[in-house]
Amino acid sequence: MKYFTRIQKLGKDSLTFLGDPESNFIILFNDNAPPAFEDLCVLHTIEELRANIEPGDMMLINEKGFEVTAVGTEANETLRGLGHCTVSFKGGPEAERPGCIMVEAVKGEEPLTSADFAPGNTIEFI
Repeated sequence: MKYFTRIQKLGKDSLTFLGDPESNFIILFNDNAPPAFEDLCVLHTIEELRANIEPGDMMLINEKGFEVTAVGTEANETLRGLGHCTVSFKGGPEAERPGCIMVEAVKGEEPLTSADFAPGNTIEFI
């Protein structure tokens, strides 16, 4: 396992872009995020990134599976230092931004819902 964390709190606007075909992303941040960012973030426990996230890895959100398709040039550094990255569910071979991890749902996986982001639920990279 490369990374394992538990959701602590959802910012009031943290799921605004989830499911929107034009954006379809969430922003992760340690639960000590600057107040200016809290409303937009899925806040989680501070944990250690044990190895860099790479294309081909799996991401699990509340046990729902996603394949990592691309990793931005700064995503591992910001995840390691701040617990911060953008996770885009659009997939694709290129990261949209330097701090972005691109993922796509494993075939047959149920779509994410707000219930998947309930406090206490897990986010993993393996």
